[in-house]
Amino acid sequence: MLRKIIAALIVIPAALLVVLFAVANRAPVRVSLDPFASDSPLFAAWLPLFVLLLLVLIAGVMIGGIAAWMRQSRWRRRARRLSAELKRARVETETLRRQVEAAMPSHPPQSSIAAIAYRHPNAA
Repeated sequence: MLRKIIAALIVIPAALLVVLFAVANRAPVRVSLDPFASDSPLFAAWLPLFVLLLLVLIAGVMIGGIAAWMRQSRWRRRARRLSAELKRARVETETLRRQVEAAMPSHPPQSSIAAIAYRHPNAA
């Protein structure tokens, strides 16, 4: 509950700032990828400033997400390997448990440690 309140206290003002920026910056600006010809660039587009900002923001989030995903690949690979190892160990443990249960008779043997340690006085 507290997490949702904190998230709302962050998201609502941020969304409000984005909307205010978009409303205040509707004028088109020229976006050019040609740094050498500023008068007549080879490629230029006219976009509202808020669209440009949102596109750059979306691209930054995507690049950051991809970078984080690639950086975490080592941990995901390790988790998969450990999960498979744990599954094999559980199967082996269950197999050994069944083998032990099958090998043990239904009544305890008379030559067990407990039988040797304590003998009834009437026992031969």
